[in-house]
Amino acid sequence: MYSELQQKDINHHFTPFSDNKELSENGSRVITHAEGVYIYDEKGNKLLDAMAGLWCVNLGYGRKELVDVAAAQMTELPYYNLFFKTTHAPAAKLAEKITSLAPAHMNKVFFTGSGSEANDTVFRMVRRFWDLEGKPSKKTFISRENAYHGSTVIGASLGGMGYMHEQGDLPVAGIEHIEQPYYFKEVSSKAGVDLTPEEFGIQAAQSLEAKILELGEENIGAFIAEPFQGAGGVIIPPSTYWPEIKRILAKYDILLVVDEVISGFGRTGEWFASFHYDLKPDLMPIAKGLSSGYLPIGGVIVGDRVADTLINKGGDFNHGFTYSGHPVAAAVALKNIELLEAEGIVERVKNDISPYLQKRWAELADHPIVGETRGLGMVAGLELVKDKATNQRIAPDCKAGGVCRDYSMANGLIMRPCGDTMIISPPLIISHDEVDELIEKAKKTLEQTAEFYNLL
Repeated sequence: MYSELQQKDINHHFTPFSDNKELSENGSRVITHAEGVYIYDEKGNKLLDAMAGLWCVNLGYGRKELVDVAAAQMTELPYYNLFFKTTHAPAAKLAEKITSLAPAHMNKVFFTGSGSEANDTVFRMVRRFWDLEGKPSKKTFISRENAYHGSTVIGASLGGMGYMHEQGDLPVAGIEHIEQPYYFKEVSSKAGVDLTPEEFGIQAAQSLEAKILELGEENIGAFIAEPFQGAGGVIIPPSTYWPEIKRILAKYDILLVVDEVISGFGRTGEWFASFHYDLKPDLMPIAKGLSSGYLPIGGVIVGDRVADTLINKGGDFNHGFTYSGHPVAAAVALKNIELLEAEGIVERVKNDISPYLQKRWAELADHPIVGETRGLGMVAGLELVKDKATNQRIAPDCKAGGVCRDYSMANGLIMRPCGDTMIISPPLIISHDEVDELIEKAKKTLEQTAEFYNLL
């Protein structure tokens, strides 16, 4: 029934974000190799990876340049740590390169092994900053419902996903959540709610000020948010949202953390989505596209205000990881950025491939079970509904997304369900022809999903 690898996996592998009992009954899909925008499994199936792994394979699969750099660095210096007054060339060069691309007021990078570790680091930095500033009561973080900031204890707590909070008595103390700017859920699919996207954007943003006034400015250390919510369902805030957030934060002495783990390194057609939304973060968690996923690496880009206090007033910062700035991962990340620059990938996203992707994706809005399509740069989502007039969901358990995902996989296309929202985030190097293939397979998948629920 199972291949040898599947059996080993069932017997010995405890897999993340999975029902391991179900996997033991059905077996995992074994991925064997990949090239460009495609992955292949052990049965010989070819799948267009419209999720770029987990939002990360920006340069696509099979880039020999990254493999060669890894091998060379392995030979020269396979590992050394950054603790105790030590550094190495890959970390120093990568830090310089990242800050050259970041907003001008951000000139330091703290390296981690992942985006989750980056947000744990943010938590430590913010609290340390306010202690050093003589305001130790400013400990509370404000985040958003349905946000995703990782799966460590702090990352999951900063996130606003109830199904994650149910496991492990989360969130930890000192983290509050406010309304998300999800127009489709909060307005389009609710009877009797009559707001324009612009009106709703301001209303959602003003929930931040209400929470500040409720808790007291003197108790709040930072507001953390993704520029757009990724794992929450590619939720693109209305145009009025971020300007109103900026207006509110300008009134209060509260740090801004912009989580660019998904959105950084070209995905929006800018090096960072903070440029797209004209944001000036105090701290910016990064990962994923930093190395195109070829090796695990993340970090926090630190604004001058925070860095100056931590460095000049703080002495030792008692935080770090064995693999912070791992030399091989850092060397690969640096080469990844160099390739993004040399090949004009970020400019191509902005001026060519993302406009084409968004134009083609919008065609799916005509399908009878699609209530809305939306997107920005190289991310996009659509809402599965039973009734386009009311945006009623297909089933109360929101399991239609899983059905749609299974049809999509069978059709050779990887889309991800977030409840009954289907999302994509393809490699930035995807071609026009491959976008066409993606859309045609998505249309077929929607037809099959509609037929499954007798909605045609």
